[in-house]
Amino acid sequence: MISEAELIVDRRRLKRSLTLWRVLAVLLAVAAIAALVWSGGSGRRFENHIARVGIDGLITGDQKTLDLLKEIEEANQVRGVILRIDSPGGTTAGSEALYDALRKVAAKKPVVAVMDTVAASGGYITALAADRIVARGNTITGSIGVIFSFPEVSRLLDTIGVRMEELKSGELKAEPSPYKPVTDKARAVSMEMVRDGYDWFTGLVAERRQLPMPRVQELSDGRVYTGRQALQVKLVDELGGEEKAVAWLETEKKLAAKLPIVDWEPRRSSTAGLGFSAADIVLRALGLEGLKAAAERAKLDGLLVLWHPAL
Repeated sequence: MISEAELIVDRRRLKRSLTLWRVLAVLLAVAAIAALVWSGGSGRRFENHIARVGIDGLITGDQKTLDLLKEIEEANQVRGVILRIDSPGGTTAGSEALYDALRKVAAKKPVVAVMDTVAASGGYITALAADRIVARGNTITGSIGVIFSFPEVSRLLDTIGVRMEELKSGELKAEPSPYKPVTDKARAVSMEMVRDGYDWFTGLVAERRQLPMPRVQELSDGRVYTGRQALQVKLVDELGGEEKAVAWLETEKKLAAKLPIVDWEPRRSSTAGLGFSAADIVLRALGLEGLKAAAERAKLDGLLVLWHPAL
């Protein structure tokens, strides 16, 4: 017959055993979530593979994307890179930063750009950083040029009886101003800045596409091209999709056949640490994800390499 003391000892032993298993279960769950975030969320693998990087939306040269490209540049297991571009462009400085980072990657491993729906302006600058450019027949690309836009609301202020006074150190400080019509001198100085950015852009096209500058200038009046038109004028190399990019990597760059393609994504700061944003989820649920893109466009300032007919 089991005594009461022995029952108490057994219960305590059972409790300790249950506690141990609960702790182990929690640790296993944490490890599983960490593995999901690390491998599934950021797309890292420790085997030889082709890295796929998406360049979507507005290009601003954000640090997370630049950090990602630096990781890819230094990752020995990445044998080649496929850029999937779907972007109307963005800021000139941001496009320059992205281009420079991609050229550093291309110095160590082959890079192919695959254009999706839109790869215009800054999106095309991104493609120029690749060793080869593949476009869909109906991709929208080109829009080679620079824009500097600013509001001018002086007539509205006159209508509502508001006048802005300015005290400034020089006549071109904070010019052009939204509070008065732009002066000829301010317009000329701003145009010089646009021209300098344009010369940089067209210089990239001439260098990377091996085209004479007079021909580049003919193509660089700001117009957009379909992929088929871009192929005819030598702004892209081939029509097709990702399969053409992989075939080129295998045949021209001698990458091993059937290498896995792994998505590499910037690490995201999120509310729960699981790779999602609560704000994004709410906007998506309400069907208002377009508001986020509109807000991002509204924040753009400075010289732009951007094709955005919606604005």
